[in-house]
Amino acid sequence: MLPIVLYVVGSLLLVGAGVAVLTGVMVALLPQLIFGGLLLVVGLAIERWRYKPLLRGGLDPQWKDTGERFVDPGSGQLTAVYFDPQRGERHYVVVDELGRPR
Repeated sequence: MLPIVLYVVGSLLLVGAGVAVLTGVMVALLPQLIFGGLLLVVGLAIERWRYKPLLRGGLDPQWKDTGERFVDPGSGQLTAVYFDPQRGERHYVVVDELGRPR
């Protein structure tokens, strides 16, 4: 819910910057409107691209278990880390207490 609200706020800031350019009103606020809007929209897009959600099952047999386990702070679920040697990516998979994927 929060990312949606922040996307809306960022978009409103950019629309406000567009209105300021077209009307000539609030020109002094133009840098703040553009910078704030771009910061929110681009930052959220990068965050969404960079931080992938937890996977439930569906492990690729080529992925290697790193042995790392942690409790995900967002969901409170036990999470295992797998490494994909072909792509060089790490995958975070929800597991049970015995380490089996759910």
